Amino acid sequence: MGNGSLTGVRACVFDAYGTLFDFAAAAKGCRDVLGNAIDRLTALWRDKQLQYTWLRALQGRHADFWQVTGDALDFALETLAIEKPGLRDRLMNLYLTLDAFPEVVDMLRRLKKAGQKTAILSNGSPAMLDAAVKAAQLDTLLDAVFSVEEVGVYKPHPKVYQLAVDRLGIPAAAIAFQSSNAWDAYAASAFGMRVIWCNRYGQRPERLPGAPDRTVTSLAELPALIGAT
Repeated sequence: MGNGSLTGVRACVFDAYGTLFDFAAAAKGCRDVLGNAIDRLTALWRDKQLQYTWLRALQGRHADFWQVTGDALDFALETLAIEKPGLRDRLMNLYLTLDAFPEVVDMLRRLKKAGQKTAILSNGSPAMLDAAVKAAQLDTLLDAVFSVEEVGVYKPHPKVYQLAVDRLGIPAAAIAFQSSNAWDAYAASAFGMRVIWCNRYGQRPERLPGAPDRTVTSLAELPALIGAT
């Protein structure tokens, strides 16, 4: 990985959950009933959510991200023996309006001012993404929102990354892809995109094909990295 800015970038494409939106916000919004179980529920819910996307993709048994998210939540609540009336529905509704990370709005504004195309490429269903984008007031700052539902398989299948290339009409090498998920960042790199890994969670580098071009801890660093100052 180099240290200078990336040249030739014409579009910035973002993963949604964990990258633009804080998936921990749903459980934090139920602090009154979850108490000290917030972190355990968040971690297990997220881990199972991702596992189910990968396992469904391998089995060729696709279900949209809303179902997968609900199934993962059911598993987590049962495993942690959390039984609170109305909690499941409350958590699922909060997942539709997750908080954007603090730097996201300003970062997107800077990219748009510099003439960059901006888009989301996510496992989320169209309805989930539409709700999250509108709740965070990002709709005017994004040129497009792409869901894996258009190709019927989850990341890291190459069809997902190709979707952004096809819909934007921009070569992979001219797209900067940002994700907080290391496996997603490495997969996009192996596909041929320029990649900035937003390592919010202090993960270790993966032993997978591909490698991020740059690693940051906040998306506030992105505009300068692609020369959008």
